Amino acid sequence: MEDLELIPKIQKNIKERYQQIGDVMISGSVDNMEKYKYLLGQAHAYQIISQEISNLLENKEQKDEQQYRDPKIIKFEREPKD
Repeated sequence: MEDLELIPKIQKNIKERYQQIGDVMISGSVDNMEKYKYLLGQAHAYQIISQEISNLLENKEQKDEQQYRDPKIIKFEREPKD
């Protein structure tokens, strides 16, 4: 499996787990402050991981674009045909 195929699956898994935590917190299943803080910490960790993956992908895309950009070449975009 190629790396780029794996990343969306990881992102989907993180999003699902984050949603599950929210569902538990909203449903009233949290019966003490310790459990609430634990779930809040997990949710925060999933947000950080998700953001870091997005940042890494964004940096990779920018590097790919810069790699193929030659300052001596002007790229013209075609207009879509009707």
